[in-house]
Amino acid sequence: MSSTSLNEEDRKRYEKLFQELDKNKDGSIEISELSQALSQLYGGKGDFSKHAADLVKKADINKDNRVNFSEFLGFLHDHERQLTLAFSHLDRNKDGRIDAEEVREAFKQMDLHIGIEEAQNLTKKIDKDGSLSLDWEEWRNFFQLMPSANLEDMIVFWRQSLMIDIGESMTVPPEFTKKEKSSGQWWRLLVSGGVAGLVSRTATAPLDRVKVFYMVHGKKVANSGLLNVVRQMIREGGVRSLWRGNGTNVIKIAPDTALKFFAYEHMKKLICGDDGSGSSKQQITVKDRFLAGSSAGAFSQTTIYPMEVIKTRLAIGKSGQYNGMLDCARKIYKHEGLKAFYRGFIPNLVGIIPYAGIDLATYETLKTFYMARNPDKSAPGVLVLLGCGTMSSSLGQIFTYPLSLVRTKMQSGLGADGKNDVVSISRQIMEKEGLLGFYRGLAPNFLKVLPAVGISYVVYEHTKSYLMK
Repeated sequence: MSSTSLNEEDRKRYEKLFQELDKNKDGSIEISELSQALSQLYGGKGDFSKHAADLVKKADINKDNRVNFSEFLGFLHDHERQLTLAFSHLDRNKDGRIDAEEVREAFKQMDLHIGIEEAQNLTKKIDKDGSLSLDWEEWRNFFQLMPSANLEDMIVFWRQSLMIDIGESMTVPPEFTKKEKSSGQWWRLLVSGGVAGLVSRTATAPLDRVKVFYMVHGKKVANSGLLNVVRQMIREGGVRSLWRGNGTNVIKIAPDTALKFFAYEHMKKLICGDDGSGSSKQQITVKDRFLAGSSAGAFSQTTIYPMEVIKTRLAIGKSGQYNGMLDCARKIYKHEGLKAFYRGFIPNLVGIIPYAGIDLATYETLKTFYMARNPDKSAPGVLVLLGCGTMSSSLGQIFTYPLSLVRTKMQSGLGADGKNDVVSISRQIMEKEGLLGFYRGLAPNFLKVLPAVGISYVVYEHTKSYLMK
């Protein structure tokens, strides 16, 4: 590219940006410097090394794995010309701005049907002047360091960088673009989530087993203290016993994820209609997504619920009582019948909607509060999103924990004086332990939330990076 094709204003802007990126002032930009800059641009500390490496590869003409000013000048000038074309394509009414309706239309073309509220929320994240629409400079500044100017790549990046909604992950499965579906990216992302769940559940399994003990045995176990409970488990079955029941907990990840994903897609079509090509006739709103996600979650839970009962039985079982998951299932069926596999199902089902509603509402409120306090940020950072997700999930669990506790006691088969129904167990807890009894095990449950979320995110990012190579 000839430097004469640049006007003086653009040259100064490129030079200023180059100096900001060149942290060590050696006259070139390295991948690590660019990755750090991308993290700051999008308001967080996520892993942008792949984006940085792709940009350097594209701009690096002399192949020295770094970008000098001349290369940076050429790349940015060509890149912005392509960004102009993308901006013009989205600006359907040619008023020089992209509004929420035009954003929604762009997503629709990629088979991602979002409501006007979500489109407005996406627009707000880039909008700096409060106009609820994007001018050329706002658009350019957000995407100028993205390696690709392909419109579909840009929208996928936009969605992923601004909507890392771990607060939704329990309720609303992810949606995938046509490109992600046709290229196989969808299953890589689902597998990444599955691996993340496997590692995080395994890492926090001892705390989960302690929680189950608290829930089932109540005050007589809780009063001995968390460390004493762990010591008793180790004395009874060795260190390996701390992971008793974790195998079932891990195995159910795959069917749970698959059932929830496909049920969610089907529910979206039922709610919004099908245009015959597999896409929805009308735009799906936040409420529609919530309804579809909750219904998919209920369907998934109904199907895999017997595994929840088996997991609980294994967790509270003694050494030698069960010889694995299949042996446990066989003994439950032999001695208690088929209905035993659905003990506690009603309180479990009742708890899905309030938990999801509180989780989502709190998550969105916290994100909105953060953005109002930090107008200079283009989006909440990954650590902020993790914090919002942890807090929203914890609040949802506080409100629905009594239902979870009653469900677990019913699953265990150790009911109230031989009675194993919701009313009898609730009455027994209230009479013997009071309101506090409905929250036994909440402490170890909270202790596992933060490490579980952190481990899940790190493993997910690393697995996704590996599978996307």
